[in-house]
Amino acid sequence: MKQDIIKQIRKLTQAYAYTALQMHEAVARKAGLSGTDHKYLGFLLERGEMTAGDLATLTGLTTGAITGLIDRFEKKDLVKRKFAEGDRRKVLIEPNTRLIMALFEPLYKDFRSKSEKLTASFSEKEAKVIERYFSQAIEIMQETTTKLNQ
Repeated sequence: MKQDIIKQIRKLTQAYAYTALQMHEAVARKAGLSGTDHKYLGFLLERGEMTAGDLATLTGLTTGAITGLIDRFEKKDLVKRKFAEGDRRKVLIEPNTRLIMALFEPLYKDFRSKSEKLTASFSEKEAKVIERYFSQAIEIMQETTTKLNQ
């Protein structure tokens, strides 16, 4: 592949990442959250109930920062702390999925509709190329994150 095409795709990837940050920050503000808090809620939605330690490991935040994060979410009824069955020393963070979805669905409705329409406009072959790119790019980012966190 020619270097100019590689450079163009790299620039588009960067522009996509920056634009995604801006959009998610705008969504978060509308929802009364910070951009990072919004994304950390996404981890809880995706992974479900977990301990504060698990969330700290997943996000790379300190346990103190996680405590503050959970406190902020709890004040908005977005999560609740509960004791683990059989081990009351272990506290689980349970996302209020219904409330979180009610908060974000209206803010993402138009974006989701347009994104799905765009995706549907690609042939299956094109969609497989896009899927392969994103899957492998995610793996590279995860590897890089792991190395940087060691």
